[in-house]
Amino acid sequence: MQYRYDKKGTPLSILGYGCLRFTKKNGKIDLKKTETEIMEAIERGVNYFDTAYVYSGSEAALGEILKKNHCRDRVYLATKLPHYLIKSRHGLERCFQEQLRRLQTDHIDYYLMHMLNDAATWKTLQDKGVQEWIEEKLRCGEIRNIGFSYHGNTANFTELLDAYDWDFCQIQYNYMDEHTQAGREGLTYAEKKGIPVVIMEPLRGGKLVDLLPEAAKACFAKATPVRSPAEWAFRWLWDQTGVTVVLSGMNSVEMVRENCRVASEAKAQELTEADRDLFIQVKNEINQKVKVGCTACGYCMPCPQGIDIPGTFRCYNEMYTEKPKVGRKEYLMTTAFRKNQNPASGCIRCGRCERHCPQKIAIREELQRAAKELEDLRYQFLRSLIKMFRIWR
Repeated sequence: MQYRYDKKGTPLSILGYGCLRFTKKNGKIDLKKTETEIMEAIERGVNYFDTAYVYSGSEAALGEILKKNHCRDRVYLATKLPHYLIKSRHGLERCFQEQLRRLQTDHIDYYLMHMLNDAATWKTLQDKGVQEWIEEKLRCGEIRNIGFSYHGNTANFTELLDAYDWDFCQIQYNYMDEHTQAGREGLTYAEKKGIPVVIMEPLRGGKLVDLLPEAAKACFAKATPVRSPAEWAFRWLWDQTGVTVVLSGMNSVEMVRENCRVASEAKAQELTEADRDLFIQVKNEINQKVKVGCTACGYCMPCPQGIDIPGTFRCYNEMYTEKPKVGRKEYLMTTAFRKNQNPASGCIRCGRCERHCPQKIAIREELQRAAKELEDLRYQFLRSLIKMFRIWR
């Protein structure tokens, strides 16, 4: 296993264990199977484990396994605060203490604001006293490092990085999201600020393996050296010096062993020009199914109505390059789960965006089509529910 370092010089395994996708049996986490997989990972050098309050059963399962095997001191625990459910300082403390009990520990090594998607939401949390609470926990050692997980665009990400002295952050990033979400630009910005970056969804939940178009699989199959699509995707990430830890939701011993093998071999800046050309070919094959040829250059932004135009088109495209529910879920997370909800249906057709689009996309029409498909009845219901309960306030 290879290691990269956080701001304090702590060595973190470049492969982290994502604890969202533990195997379940009859609706409950299969503890015996999960224990075997987790202990295999620890024995092979994995020391970063990522969970969250809202990952059903995950914190409790992880805590039980670590206690049973007397290995809490061999790993670093990362978990997340569901700040969108917190209404008071008392609720904040109660949630945190519950997490400590679930994980059977007296401290959290890496604590994240879960799905913190813009600086405006962080300001709201500051107004509630969350920052003072965090700093108190840092002083007493119950929290060792503070960060946030993020789904959104580059501009909001860099603004959020500048809003507080974060110890680390977590972003969705893979070769298909190179210029969307926080993107390579955001990753580079974090690296320049000396902020370690943890990567989630390196395979888009397995979609860059299981749901690859046959033509894209053929590109990988013909490449030299022979590597699986998953290995290529991991190596693309570890090639970048700004990447500290890559999370993988491993749910088989074979997957643990294979990912650990790759993590023991991959090095930064090892990809050749031929390798980079391979990823271009694969992306081109995947993009054959896109609905809107948006490159996420951002020239259309900012929208006067606050609509994330590139983000909307990304989700719209994902409905066709992956599955409809994938695009809709992503869209819900990046629009409804924000302090200021700015869905595509809010377009007033001013045309400002189109005057600056290098691709000459008919943005107004495409936004209308995207809204029709993305903002289905389920989206509208959940968005209304979120507004009703004033989750972000």
